[in-house]
Amino acid sequence: MWDYMESQNLADFPRPVHHRIPNFKGASRAAEHFPGLQVFKAARTVKVNPDAPQRNVRFLVLSSKKTLLVPTPRLRSGLFNKITPPPGATKEVLRRCATSQGVRSYSVPIGLDSKVCVDLVVVGSVAVSEKGWRIGKGEGYADLEYAMMVSMGAVSQQTPVVTVVHDCQVVDIPEALLGDHDVTVDYILTPTRVIATGCERPRPVGIMWSKISHEMMEKIPILRSLRDRERRAGKDVTLQERPQHLRGSGGQQAAPLSTGRPQSAPQPETDSVGAAQGSLQGQPAPLAATVFIGNLPRDARVGDLKRVLRGVGMMPPRLTWQGPQGRAFLHLQDPATAQQAVCQLQGLSLGPNTLTVALARGHTDQ
Repeated sequence: MWDYMESQNLADFPRPVHHRIPNFKGASRAAEHFPGLQVFKAARTVKVNPDAPQRNVRFLVLSSKKTLLVPTPRLRSGLFNKITPPPGATKEVLRRCATSQGVRSYSVPIGLDSKVCVDLVVVGSVAVSEKGWRIGKGEGYADLEYAMMVSMGAVSQQTPVVTVVHDCQVVDIPEALLGDHDVTVDYILTPTRVIATGCERPRPVGIMWSKISHEMMEKIPILRSLRDRERRAGKDVTLQERPQHLRGSGGQQAAPLSTGRPQSAPQPETDSVGAAQGSLQGQPAPLAATVFIGNLPRDARVGDLKRVLRGVGMMPPRLTWQGPQGRAFLHLQDPATAQQAVCQLQGLSLGPNTLTVALARGHTDQ
């Protein structure tokens, strides 16, 4: 689907759309169907994913004076942010509130103990079928967000779920691809259609801890809080078993994007990220290409950049961090991989800054 949307020029910024919920041409037209849904008219609190194609959906929620909840990016600092526009906000201000920058500037976090009731859920999709089967980016965040909302008591099996996609994203999806943790959708909005799926497949009834990895627990603090809460309630919260090669040494992965030098050190930091199979034999695999990343925020840490890289599915064998100079370097196996990385990282942001990404020339670790 990503390849098709790129080849047919159906995508909008940010591009390329690979490893994203695709922003598509006609997203605003698709969102215009939203206020006509009876489930929208009846809703008071609406949760909308933070991706670019749902920007107009977020605006419509705010302009209808409904409560807008947006998940925190990659669930790093909690589950929801409640968007709170300034008093007397004009439509122009509301449109700003609906952007990713506006979500950061006009929001307050909603804690686990908040008695929030979500009346309508909007999720992003890479592909969806008329039966309501949905495929996302493959990382499981939308499914996890929904399961966490169930655990909080914020949604029920009757809470409607909507997705907004391009017409080409509506395809046949075999039911065999669905797992019991997958969220299905009730309504699909495209630039030309409103599809009521009539889906009756049960949705997740909470977090399936056996599908949660130890790595995910480490990355998402709110999961740890929910797990403690459910353990105290007597529930089975056994996590996914670690793969055999990650066991031992306290169960820690041998090279989990660890920082080679203290972050306070002024010299460059070079991270070895499991430098390919050769390093396991005592012979590091040669790294023949380097990608430059610039315009890093002054207060950024190496861990912040790693999270951005993980967000697009990128795990470079080595990373050189030069945060005080506002730059970093990714060391990759070959020029083709480096060029692909440059395309993949275009348009990404770290904090308020849009990253500068290019092939590096003549860079060394010194």
